[in-house]
Amino acid sequence: MGNLHICEGTINAERYIQVLDLTLFYLSLFFFAGDITQKGYEKKRAKLLAAYIPQTQNVDLGLQSIQLAPGPGADSSPSPDAGPSASTRQHRSHRSGGARDERYRSDIHTEAVQAALAKHKEEKMPMPMPTKRRSAFVQSPMDNCTPPGESCSSAVSAVLAQTLQNSEFWINRSIQGSSTSSSASSTLSHGDSSKSHNHIHSQNQTNVLADVLAHTRIESSSVPPDVTSTVPQERNSRVELAPSPAVRGMSRGQSRSSMMDTADGVPVNSRVSTKIQQLLNTLKRPKRPPLSEFFLDDAEQIVEVPQPDPNTPRPEGRQIIPVKGEPLGVVSNWPPALQAALARWGATQAKSPALTALDITGKPLYTLTYGKLWSRSLKLAYTLLNKLGTKNEPVLKPGDRVALVYPNSDPGMFWVAFYGCLLAEVIPVPIEVPLSQKDAGNQQIGFLLGSCGISLALTSEVCLKGLPKTPSGEILQFKGWPRLRWVVTDTKYLTKPSKDWQPHIPTANSDTAYIEYKASKEGTVMGVAVSKISMLTHCQALTQACNYCEGETLVNVLDFKKDMGLWHGVLTSVMNRIHTISVPYSVMKACPLSWVQRVNVSKARVALVKCRDLHWAMMAHRDQKDINLSSLRMLIVADGANPWSVSSCDAFLNVFQSHGLKPEVICPCASSTEAMTVAIRRPGARGAPLPARAILSMGGLSHGVIRVNTEDKNSALTVQDVGHVMPGALMCIVKPDGPPMLCKTDEIGEIVLNSRAGGTMYYGLPGVTKNTFEVIPVNSGGTPIGEIPFTRTGLLGFVGPGSLVFVVGKTEGLLLVSGRRHNADDLVATALAVEPIKTVYRGRIAVFSVMVFYDERIVMVAEQRPDASEEDSFQWMSRVLQAIDSIHQVGLYCLALVPANTLPKTPLGGIHMCETKQRFLEGSLHPCNILMCPHTCVTNLPKPRQKQPVGVGPASIMVGNLVAGKRIAQAAGRELGLIEDQDLSRKVCTHQFLSEALQWRAQSDPDHVLYILLNAKGAAVSTATCLQLHKRAEKITAALLERGGINTGDNVVLLYPPGIDLIASFYGCLYAGCIPVTVRPPHLQNLSATLPTVRMIIDVSKAACILTTQTLMKTLRSKEAAASVNVKTWPTIIDTDDLPRKRPPHIYKPPTAEMLAYLDFSVSTTGMLTGVKISHAAVSALCRSIKLQCELYSSRQVAICLDPYCGLGFVLWCLSSVYSGHQSILIPPMELESSLPLWLSTLSQYKIRDTFCSYSVMELCTKGLGTQTEALKMRGVNLSCVRSCVVVAEERPRLALTQSFSKLFKDLGLSPRAVSTAFGSRVNLAICLQGTTGPDPSTVYVDMKSLRHDRVRLVERGAPQSLPLMESGTILPGVRVIIVNPETKGPLGDSHLGEIWVNSPHNASGYYTIYGEESLQADHFNTRLSFGEPHTLWARTGYLGFVRRTELLDASGDRHDALFVVGYLDETLELRGLRYHPIDIETSVSRAHRSIAESAVFTWTNLLVVVAELSGSEQEALDLVPLVTNVVLEEHHLIVGVVVIVDPGVIPINSRGEKQRMHLRDSFLADQLDPIYVAYNM
Repeated sequence: MGNLHICEGTINAERYIQVLDLTLFYLSLFFFAGDITQKGYEKKRAKLLAAYIPQTQNVDLGLQSIQLAPGPGADSSPSPDAGPSASTRQHRSHRSGGARDERYRSDIHTEAVQAALAKHKEEKMPMPMPTKRRSAFVQSPMDNCTPPGESCSSAVSAVLAQTLQNSEFWINRSIQGSSTSSSASSTLSHGDSSKSHNHIHSQNQTNVLADVLAHTRIESSSVPPDVTSTVPQERNSRVELAPSPAVRGMSRGQSRSSMMDTADGVPVNSRVSTKIQQLLNTLKRPKRPPLSEFFLDDAEQIVEVPQPDPNTPRPEGRQIIPVKGEPLGVVSNWPPALQAALARWGATQAKSPALTALDITGKPLYTLTYGKLWSRSLKLAYTLLNKLGTKNEPVLKPGDRVALVYPNSDPGMFWVAFYGCLLAEVIPVPIEVPLSQKDAGNQQIGFLLGSCGISLALTSEVCLKGLPKTPSGEILQFKGWPRLRWVVTDTKYLTKPSKDWQPHIPTANSDTAYIEYKASKEGTVMGVAVSKISMLTHCQALTQACNYCEGETLVNVLDFKKDMGLWHGVLTSVMNRIHTISVPYSVMKACPLSWVQRVNVSKARVALVKCRDLHWAMMAHRDQKDINLSSLRMLIVADGANPWSVSSCDAFLNVFQSHGLKPEVICPCASSTEAMTVAIRRPGARGAPLPARAILSMGGLSHGVIRVNTEDKNSALTVQDVGHVMPGALMCIVKPDGPPMLCKTDEIGEIVLNSRAGGTMYYGLPGVTKNTFEVIPVNSGGTPIGEIPFTRTGLLGFVGPGSLVFVVGKTEGLLLVSGRRHNADDLVATALAVEPIKTVYRGRIAVFSVMVFYDERIVMVAEQRPDASEEDSFQWMSRVLQAIDSIHQVGLYCLALVPANTLPKTPLGGIHMCETKQRFLEGSLHPCNILMCPHTCVTNLPKPRQKQPVGVGPASIMVGNLVAGKRIAQAAGRELGLIEDQDLSRKVCTHQFLSEALQWRAQSDPDHVLYILLNAKGAAVSTATCLQLHKRAEKITAALLERGGINTGDNVVLLYPPGIDLIASFYGCLYAGCIPVTVRPPHLQNLSATLPTVRMIIDVSKAACILTTQTLMKTLRSKEAAASVNVKTWPTIIDTDDLPRKRPPHIYKPPTAEMLAYLDFSVSTTGMLTGVKISHAAVSALCRSIKLQCELYSSRQVAICLDPYCGLGFVLWCLSSVYSGHQSILIPPMELESSLPLWLSTLSQYKIRDTFCSYSVMELCTKGLGTQTEALKMRGVNLSCVRSCVVVAEERPRLALTQSFSKLFKDLGLSPRAVSTAFGSRVNLAICLQGTTGPDPSTVYVDMKSLRHDRVRLVERGAPQSLPLMESGTILPGVRVIIVNPETKGPLGDSHLGEIWVNSPHNASGYYTIYGEESLQADHFNTRLSFGEPHTLWARTGYLGFVRRTELLDASGDRHDALFVVGYLDETLELRGLRYHPIDIETSVSRAHRSIAESAVFTWTNLLVVVAELSGSEQEALDLVPLVTNVVLEEHHLIVGVVVIVDPGVIPINSRGEKQRMHLRDSFLADQLDPIYVAYNM
């Protein structure tokens, strides 16, 4: 029948789709053509779609609008929690144990969630589904999963409608929609268990709309590609990414990756772009009220403080009056102490049963009589006091604490041990059995044992055998535990007391009787001490409240070591000679109905259970027809204080009323470890009306007030009372935070209790005790209401009519978000009402909050079923987000799904919340799915800064700086005078050309060795004297002129590996009058990625000829090369390996020094390929400047471990030695890959004073040799000779790396003052270089918040938000720098961050070409200040920095001006109106988790994208997503839009060790990264 409906609906749907699709298409055409405005478009579109959207019905959910609604009576109709038939139909298959499932279930809640999601369906945009590599996560197999399954009522899903809103989007009408368009949300239905995957007839119209919109794609307008996309990556050996044709392992549905047409109709792969666009769509409309103005630089102003909402409900009632319990009656036969009761029953009722224990099948295993209990306890007491030590030195004396370590399945041994300790007057501390070193919370138990001073543990023989052992057989020393002596208490090891020995049983007093452990919200385990009088009084109060009688039978399902299980099942039962039947957790897992069967068989009068046990029994009850529960007079629900217990109680009653269960016997109660029993519902008289329920507004509760829910029935909370306060107790409600001020009658607060029957202190922790056990409430005026101390219970609630106590949550489950309170259990209940629940295990959901950016953020973690698909999981997660947002008006910060059975467990199977939170924060939770929603949750970010238009000119700014006493930020190196040199006649200074300098050296000092080239073994494979170099250059010149047909001024590409051939061919070109262009040769193992870059430089430079080696010539013409480039169109290739000895007819001399010497090509970090023109004058000036700065003479040796293809690396490798005459030892960096110590051992062997390297080299040594310093020392490596080690770079100095290097190799004699940095740029290859005469480089700490505003504020080391910056080296002689506002081009003061402009004789002459950016040339090289020195010509470096005058003195005795480079202007990220430097964010990201090897950030459509390389196992990939999001939010006040987890080595790095972020961005958008995981933060 259902199928018939669907067929009819399909025919209608097709017609609707065609009409609506066509209409929408034409409407969008008019809009994009500009015929209608955006407003008009949206109005018409909304009108069109309105016809297809069914009106939402006002669903009456049947919630009472009065404050107290009557509960189900004895003969009332079944509650909404489904009758027996429906219930069994749904829960038939739920046999396996372990979950706390139905306790949360409420059909009312389910309907509320359905309504909320239906509302969302029309409002919300689709969420982009994360991208996951197939191989990344292998689910645990089904048979390994013990959490119970349950049948899933399949939800009927309707596709979430996408809304098209903005003119930036155009509609692609192709049918292949994004894989996530249908997975964002759907309506939910409950109770229909037929597995229909089709749409029902009644939803036809909705389906039409959904189909049309699912097929209507939203795409980002294609942005013109950056140059980066057409410039192939220049990579070193670390990254060799071949452009993959497709990403392997796409998820199902993602394989239909659609194509986005660009304006030219060229298809571009756009899966990533589509997802980012979807993400932007979800963020388009502001979710929360607008934020006020941006913050100032002061720390207090960082956070946006929300303005109080005038509509916030406030308490209006009168101040509460303390509520008094009934008087505690005095009964004549109550014993003077609990031990006295045991002595009495042991003597007079020896055969009366005290305890029955069950075996694993649920059958009675043994029964302990009161006689046996008494005699065995007596033996144990005697043994403890007299047999453990000697008479003079007993091990235990009265008042000592001992640990009781007994399994849940052995109550008899525990009872004997507990009462034995009471009789011996030692203090028992029951704890859980430690099963392994990794037990959740094990270390905290150690803290408890330590704080209680415990050195002895009692256990059973069986338990002792099961404890984890060391290989030698000793019991393992658990982490954090004190050293314990283990004592076995089995009867055969106990000694019968001598006839004259009697235990001392004093009247109950204030001495501690026992200590019960309690875990705080933070995970700390503390011991609550209970005095002897408290223990006795509590038993008396429970006896009176529960009306216990002698000889009754009690079935206890709870843990007998603590809480209600101990108070009722071990203590009060003995006082009243009750027969307790203990049903352990293991039996419940095997047979969920066992406790009901025990009640039936033994005609028990009282049962002690939790909601979980009610649910399990309900699931299994069909197996037993003849159960009769009419004997029960009291069914105590220990967790009846939980808001979701009402539905469990109703559902249980609904099922078992027909089995004799009377409604009035259900007695929920409230308790806490500190105050013990707080309130309990007394068993009612037969037929009496049941107590009422409170139906409260969830919104009111979040503001801490009680409001009857009348308007929005979706957000109602129904709570049941927990009866009246305990006999003899006094109760108040006080504010949960701040001073304990009494609440008003309509206000939610913490329940505090004054009673003799409660805990007395946290043992050994007096400070914490005072705040909990000695609270004196105050009235609204702050005056104490009396002198009697109250105890905080940790329960949140209020007192209703008739002094009934209602509990709505616990302080440990309280989540305080943006000033509003939410209860973790309420959020779990909402999540479980979202259907279909087949994705997760119902009882395995944890909710907690983490502190991120000055507010609590809610995290939900659930265990995912192994058979759940990616689509199902994502769909369920997105619905949960929507439901919680709609019902609770709070956003989830993170929703994570972990594989089955991986959440840390408490001993009885619950989730260990603190351990889960700890694992989440440290990144060891290993989720298999995750959704982060920082955009929704983080509402306290300051408003983005609006850049104000500059109303004042640069002159005014300059005058303002002067008036404020700030100097203009400029600095200069020494004067570049003529160099006097004893080695060199004055003639060298007149050499304007390097070619002349080489000829002169070849004549005057022919045998002086200029160059030594080393191989990986450290052996000199090639050397060149002045004469040899000159002769080799001449041979190359002759070959060029003969074979190349070269004209003067032609460009010649030099394609050589690092070596002396490169140097010779460079001078050969100068001799021939050609202009050399050095190019890095292609990587032989990765031609496809590296050869196109070579080809591009050759094409761009218009080279007439290529000089290279024989091997490389073959490579250029090989078949492999032909696959990447056209090998038939290479210019002339000359192999210079075996040239004949020929001299050129003449050596060219340029007519003027302003003519070009060479072209320097480089790919910048933004992916821009630029060639700069370097004149002969600039070369001469630069070499002279370096010679002066570094004091270079012909007697000196310098070691160079740099790539020789561009920038300062090329100058030092090829030019400097010829000019200054010093000897250069050349170490190709690639040789270090096969021999890491090569560079350092060379420095030691040749006793080098000055060396130059790159960051890549330094990082290789730091990571690879850091642990081998001892071995290097043994080999005789000594670095004490090194005076200066300069890192050549075009970036901010990497302070952390240079400091690590200095510290690591300090043991080898490296001076901490030796390491420094150089700085150059495209417009000037060397601006700073730490020489031998200048002061040491200084380090300053700047405020990062100010830096984002382009201000420089110095702070102390260690200040919050401080950033250490190191000076980039001393400014070279002849160089002047000034800090300029890049927009106004006016000079700035020294408290500002601005662009570094440079004036120097060795500035480059201009760009030879910038690929696609030719217009930049004039602006970058010959720029004038708009004010100040209008005649000086400056070159713009493109780097931001500042100048600071330090206290140090330079060579001339003046105070030293230090230049600090902060970052590359083109790489800065403009986010929220502030300027961010990628390296700062990356530093934070790399610190977030030990498995992040490297990271890079960039922006795309205003979203911050973080790419992190994962060095650990792939299961850690999703752990990184929240940690990365957290750290960027905390430290940079930014929300990460996309987190991409990739393999190590994916982030491209150039030869200088700089990240190629734009290449990375292009690869990401082209879907070529093969990421492990891509998370799109909502």
